Formats: sequence, structure tokens, C-alpha cells
Amino acid sequence: MKRHAEEGISFFQRYLTVWVLLCMAAGVLLGHFVPALPAALDRVTYARISLPMAVLIWVMIYPMMLKVDFPSIRNVGKNPKGLFVTWAVNWLVKPFTMYGLTALFLLGVFRTFIPQELAAGYLAGAVLLGAAPCTAMVFVWSRLTNGDPAYTVVQVATNDLILLVAFVPIVRFLLGVSQVTVPFDTLFLSVVLFVVIPLAGGVLTRLLVTRRRGRDYFETVFLRKFDPAATVGLLLTLVLIFMGQSEVILGNPVHILLIAVPLILQTFLIFFLAYGACKLLKLPHAVAAPAGMIGASNFFELAVAAAAALFGTASPAALAATVGVLTEVPVMLTLVKIANRTAP
Repeated sequence: MKRHAEEGISFFQRYLTVWVLLCMAAGVLLGHFVPALPAALDRVTYARISLPMAVLIWVMIYPMMLKVDFPSIRNVGKNPKGLFVTWAVNWLVKPFTMYGLTALFLLGVFRTFIPQELAAGYLAGAVLLGAAPCTAMVFVWSRLTNGDPAYTVVQVATNDLILLVAFVPIVRFLLGVSQVTVPFDTLFLSVVLFVVIPLAGGVLTRLLVTRRRGRDYFETVFLRKFDPAATVGLLLTLVLIFMGQSEVILGNPVHILLIAVPLILQTFLIFFLAYGACKLLKLPHAVAAPAGMIGASNFFELAVAAAAALFGTASPAALAATVGVLTEVPVMLTLVKIANRTAP
């Protein structure tokens, strides 16, 4: 019985990209033909964060947090090079390459397809994405690449601290917007929901189960029970995202494809910069892979909320930030495969 269950999980994860595409299509169809469903879910929000999506992200993050123990967090300081790479790529490189690539394509290569006023708005949304490294989903990518859970937590936590002071100056500099409105309620709530609460829950569960059943039971039996739950959480999150953005996708197919080009190129560029730097420094794969994933993925909740606050919910900037959400998961799954195939 156990063998069949493991084979089912293996089959499910082996074709994860297919399931992702199916869930994206299912989300678009549900949003278009059953519009009352996303409308109802949109009302279950706080500080612009969907609470149903928060629950699903917990389901994805929780298995990762179960692997974290405080002694391993303290040991992160003994190997700080991975943190330096993450900080340098995220804050000294990523926002500026995002601006450069997006301007090159939207204001240059695609100028005959996109009016300049719209292109400038799309550029603003891309800059907001580039200035906001990932907080929640990076735990999923780290888990899929067998990243060090304790190191990933520290990488994410320190990036969130830098985000508090660096986001506004970077956006103001790149966009020339003097009155940058940052939805701090969204920022702080995201950190609490996607870092503090699941980390506390995972560490507490680890302590309780280890004391009652022992470390061997925890690592060989208990942890494996959550593998399918994490994958299902990812797929249901995709359904929710694409269900809520179905009309945007169907109403702007050409512009979405054009905006996606520089965003996808940026994702690959930042991943290979961070991942490659870690490899040159001879850091272990469990540190290098999450370092690449944090820079490559984006804090899309903050970017979308900031775009809506600055330019309006129906603005080109908000649309561009939304395209970042739509392209992230398929592209990040590709990077997960690259990281796993290049692991020593």
C-alpha cells in the first residue's frame, strides 16, 4: 500500500509542469465562466492579501518549515557568503536590470506594438516587481531544489529587513515618482503570514513530535506525510491566481505576451547571476539554489498592491505587475529543474 502511494506521489511530481499548465487553464476557465467565484474570494482579503491564498501558501511552506531547527539557524553565520550573494544580486543588480531590460523591449523593440504612454506604465509595474524580492513562494522553490531550510529562512528574513528601507528609494530613483506610497500593512502582514507564523508552527511541531516519537520517526515518517499536501497547495494556489486574473488574461493577450518577454529574461538572468556566483564561491547546492531562487522570484503581493496604490487598480502598471504573477510559476519550475540537474 505504501509503495503504491509513493509511486503515485512520484508520478504526480514527475509531471508537475503538466499539472501546473492544467491548473492555470482551469483557473482561467473558472474565472471566465463562473465569475461569481473569484468575486466572492476577492472579498475574503485583508491588507490586499487573499486569505484563502494565504492558507494554501501555508500548506506549501509548512513542510519546509518542519525541517528548520534553531541550532541550524545559528550555524548560518558560519557561512555568510550565500547571504552576501543574495543581498548583492537583489539590491545592487536586480532592480536596475529589470528597468533596463523592460525599457529595452517595451520602449524599443516592441515600440510599434505598444503606445509609448502604455509602455511607460508597464515599465513602472516591472520596476515595482524588480524592487521586491520574494517572501513566500521562495520556500516552495527551495524545497523543490532540496535547499537548506534554515539558510533559506535567514535569506528571506534578511531580505525582508532590507526591503523595509530600500524599496522606496529604489522605486523613487528609477521611476522619478516623488510620492511613493508603500502599502506597509501588506508588507508587514506578508512577513508575519508567510515567514513568522509558519516558521513558529514548524519549529513547534518539530519539537513536539521529536520529543514524543523520536528524531528518526520525525525525519523518516512524519515529514513524508506532507509531500503531497505541499504539491496540492501549489496547484490550488495557481487555480486561485489565474481565476482572479482570467479577464485580464483574456482581455489583453498580446500585451501580456509582450510584457512577459523582458520579465522572463530578467528571471533567468538574475537566477544565473546568483546561482553562478554561489557556484564560483564553491558554496553547497543547498545554499546556492535558494540564493538563485530568491532573486529570480518576486514579492508579487507587494508589487501589485504598490502599483494599485500609486497608479490605480486598472492602470498599466498594475497589469504589468500582474503579468509577473502569471509568468513566475512556470518559469520558476524550469529553474528548479535546471538547479536540480546541475547539483553535484
